[in-house]
Amino acid sequence: MKIQNLTIKELTEAVGGGITPRMVRHYHTVGLLPQPSRSASNYRLYNQRDVQQLKQIVALKQQGFQLAHIQHLIQNESATEAEPTLILQLQQQYQTIVQQLARLRQTAAALEGVLGRDQDCQMIQAEALAQLRRLEAEGGFGELEKLWHHLDVETTSHPEAFQESLQRLLPDLSDRSEIEVDLLSKLVLACGDVSLIQFVRRSRDAIAAARDALKANCTIVGDILPVVSALDQTRLVHLNCQVETLIADLHINSAVEAEQAFWNNEHWKERLHQLPKGCILVIGYAPSVLMSICELIEQEQIQPALVIGMPIGFSHAPAAKRRLMKTDIPYLTIEGTLGGGLLAAVSLNALVESLIEKPDCHCYLSSL
Repeated sequence: MKIQNLTIKELTEAVGGGITPRMVRHYHTVGLLPQPSRSASNYRLYNQRDVQQLKQIVALKQQGFQLAHIQHLIQNESATEAEPTLILQLQQQYQTIVQQLARLRQTAAALEGVLGRDQDCQMIQAEALAQLRRLEAEGGFGELEKLWHHLDVETTSHPEAFQESLQRLLPDLSDRSEIEVDLLSKLVLACGDVSLIQFVRRSRDAIAAARDALKANCTIVGDILPVVSALDQTRLVHLNCQVETLIADLHINSAVEAEQAFWNNEHWKERLHQLPKGCILVIGYAPSVLMSICELIEQEQIQPALVIGMPIGFSHAPAAKRRLMKTDIPYLTIEGTLGGGLLAAVSLNALVESLIEKPDCHCYLSSL
């Protein structure tokens, strides 16, 4: 399509992203888009610059920015005096979203309290639903406390049946392989958050690469000792897989300490260059370790079989994970700030267990 003298309909088709002519007219009204030139018949006409600006607006909107903030961003690209005000507005939006998430988490917890009941609690579950129907507006909070107390008492009569609860709470995973479903279930049980599944990302060949590497007695390298300590040492010994720690310092036990240690000690950076070909890397704390691994992969200086990249962090970690997902190396990660050493270790342990328990399973190949 020629990007010159476009009608409003042709503009929206060129931009895509679900944008409609009505939305474009609204952006003109609020001053987000400049008024376009007009044809002799009074039709709006758009050019390449309009297409690019509207694409920018759509991209920022998809990232969650409000229209007022987008206006600040695109109209003050070189103006630093507006930045403090914009930062304050973004902080306020962030706090509002966090509050909304907290309320949604409270709602999810209430639903889990009813739906997550195992077979032994079915009669109690039915009674809970009946009580919820009869709940009166006056004194509702007090009655709810009595309801949850009654349900909680029932939990002392038997152990929790995790798989039964997961069957009611997990989203539809019928398009996933049996091994991947097992992996996702274990991640959920490790953190208690079913929504985590929406953020787990893996390359198409991740499971196959992990199984091939483990069968070949590969070396497993964790970023710090707490990650290595959480690995299933017994099963790894059974597979003749050696386990190593990158930052082998007993005093390093947190993401903050791991990040600082990696930056301040060249020895740990040098160890990255010595990683054996075909190893599996399990990164659960330091985002800069993952970033450095990605850089070495891009430079073809190291060639791991699989990277499990799940470091914690609010700026470097999301960036490192995005970079990992662009490499040609098989990967398993959790998008955004979510992650941690336990989840990274659980991921590897699930893959190890599935290989030992089902060595001849090829269900994961159906998704390749």
